[in-house]
Amino acid sequence: MHGANLGTLLRTCDAVGACLAVPPFRWVDEALARGNTLRQPACVHRVGDPLRWLAEERRAGANVIGVELADEAVRLADLPAARRRTVMVLGHEATGIPPEALDLLDGAVEIPMVGTGMSLNVAVAGSLVLYRLAGLL
Repeated sequence: MHGANLGTLLRTCDAVGACLAVPPFRWVDEALARGNTLRQPACVHRVGDPLRWLAEERRAGANVIGVELADEAVRLADLPAARRRTVMVLGHEATGIPPEALDLLDGAVEIPMVGTGMSLNVAVAGSLVLYRLAGLL
């Protein structure tokens, strides 16, 4: 993920009162350092093993929602605001959410496309879903 994408997601998380969870890869730290334009400390959690972290969040009662094209995905306009702790999972712009993470989702949301593109930029898609989950859209 490009530093600008992480910076955009970090600003959106700040805007809706959410935190950003990222794997502890060096490129993530570098991208956050370049892309973070917030004037105050940001809420960023480093998660060692993303799959284990997702499973633990789910066991603890969090609702895990993936932004993914799937047969049972709900349209963004029909996604209700989060009523409990919710984790939004974003995948790679080209390959989506890895199959092993799909099994950890409680549901999926898709963003309808009218144009010729198959998907939005990951930061744009994540921002739209975060605003919807926060009840601000």
